[in-house]
Amino acid sequence: VESGLTFVSEFGMHRAAPAWERSDSRGSQAQPAAASEGSEEESDLSQSDAEDTTWVSWFCSLKGNEFFVEVDEEFIQDDFNLTGLSAQVPYYEYALDTILDVETHRDTGLSEEQQDSVEAAAELLYGLIHARYIITPRGMSGMLDKFKNIHFGRCPRVFCQGQPVLPVGQSDIPRTHTCKTFCPKCSDIYYPRSSRHANIDGAYFGTTFCHLFMQTYWDLAPTTPKDKYVPRIFGFKIFKKQEAESCSCASSATIPQVDRIASATHTPNSPNG
Repeated sequence: VESGLTFVSEFGMHRAAPAWERSDSRGSQAQPAAASEGSEEESDLSQSDAEDTTWVSWFCSLKGNEFFVEVDEEFIQDDFNLTGLSAQVPYYEYALDTILDVETHRDTGLSEEQQDSVEAAAELLYGLIHARYIITPRGMSGMLDKFKNIHFGRCPRVFCQGQPVLPVGQSDIPRTHTCKTFCPKCSDIYYPRSSRHANIDGAYFGTTFCHLFMQTYWDLAPTTPKDKYVPRIFGFKIFKKQEAESCSCASSATIPQVDRIASATHTPNSPNG
């Protein structure tokens, strides 16, 4: 993890109870006799919506997870797409069941601490699956919508003139670097503006996506800005130290050459003279 930046939790995400765990305490109590039929219908609708919410939808709807797209269930169920992830994720089987809404792990006698670890592992697993999904045509299409709607933010560089950016990781290995944003105009990376986005693991987007995205949607590639900031003092350009050193080296290199020319033209006295 980079110095000065800490992940929000063990796997870089906020932990919040999913929709099916968040229940209104009033639901277990008897409704007042004077309650209206309209409020009962609204309560039934809200409970049905919570039951219909999948783990993936809940996770992507969390504040701070706006960079993520919802991975198709068919993609997650394909074992080929998950190759090698079991070695990187603890509680792999339980985490996969959590993502797919198969709640079998709750009946296996796991302690509350272990269940929290399973939820954290599910976030890590989904992030690594997400990095593979967004380089597929369907995943890239979902990221295209977010790019056009500027969900990833804009480049902070003045001469890029608000160019929309893309999320990028500096490494494909989890817990190595946090998420950055890549500007396709100046080809540089920056920290996201939101601290929530800055605490996401960069491996959840990988090193390939943003560049493959611009190669795929080449018509969205902006032109490289020609303008460059020139520092000045009282209107005069600052003479950089490197330029001064190079000039001094060039001037010192001409001195021996002059000496050699002088010595070559000098005729020594003959022994008879």
